[in-house]
Order: sequence, then structure tokens, then C-alpha cells
Amino acid sequence: MDKLLGVLEGLLFVIGDEGLTIDQIKDILEINEEDAKELVKRLRNRYESNEYGIQLSFLGDAFKLTTKKEHRDYYQKLIENPTTNTLSQAALETLAIIAYNEPVTVQDVDTIRGVNSREMIRRLVAKGFVKEAGKSEGIGRATTYQTTRDFLDYFGLSSKEELPKFEEIKEEVTDDTDLYESKYRESE
Repeated sequence: MDKLLGVLEGLLFVIGDEGLTIDQIKDILEINEEDAKELVKRLRNRYESNEYGIQLSFLGDAFKLTTKKEHRDYYQKLIENPTTNTLSQAALETLAIIAYNEPVTVQDVDTIRGVNSREMIRRLVAKGFVKEAGKSEGIGRATTYQTTRDFLDYFGLSSKEELPKFEEIKEEVTDDTDLYESKYRESE
């Protein structure tokens, strides 16, 4: 059972905002409902200690790992700190995909990027560059995302129409361009 406690913690981390229901926990871990509830209880108790910055919450109809409210001021400082407020290449890539395809689901972004983008989208939501736009019409009605006013402000745009046209960007990268060769050389 101790091994499954770690597995459950990892599952909750990977699934992120969606969380897991008791039924999903039972099915994935191949255990009965009583054992699933016991694991959830043990994990919740573990995080009650002050030495942990996260907690196990039951929100909507699922269990999710969330941050503790009593640490909110520190999280706010992190988001507002200029040294942590820079955008990585992965964040810029994700933002571009959302901006040019919005409203878009996490799965759509994952397909275009070829990697899991859930955490990156969560960070962009925390920074205020992306927000939930609603639900998709497809099976499962996944959450869709779109860029925000803060996104436009950050990039000095008055509207999304000021983004470079995709065709213009494509022309800059020609077939002759070696994407792996650096244009910069060290001086001898």
C-alpha cells in the first residue's frame, strides 16, 4: 500500500488541474473503493504537515494537488518578480500556438508541439497571459484556452490582428535555412 501512495501522488501530479475521481483511482491502481479511499486519506494526512507546500483537495468531483492558501503571498511574489517573469522558449512556443489557433485545447497544443503542454499552459494562466475560453464541442468537452489582454500588453499589441501573419513568418524560414547551424561564430 505504501508503494501505491507514491504512485497516487505521481498520478495526481501528472493529471494536474483535471484531478482524479475515486473511480479513476480504483481503475488505474486496480484496487477496491475502500483501499482507494484509504490511500486518498493517507495522502491528505501527509500533506497536512507544515513541511509541505501542497495539499490534497477535493474540488468539483475530483481529487487534485493544490497549493496551500496560507502561502499565497509568496506565490504572488513569484509571479510578480521580474526575474521569474521572463518567458522560456517553451512558453513562447505555447503562447504562439494558442494565439494563432485560439480557442484551443491542451490536446491541440500537445499535438502541435509534440510534447505535454499542460504544465506550461498552467504557468501561462498563472502569469495572466492565457485564460479559459470555454469548452470544446468535441467528445469530453475539453477546456479551451485563449490569450488575454495581458498577453497583448506584454507584447505591445493593441489587438490580435497585429500579430505577424503566419505566411510572413513562413517566408522568413526558407528551405535553404539550416535550422541547426548557428549564425554566430566565435572570433578567433
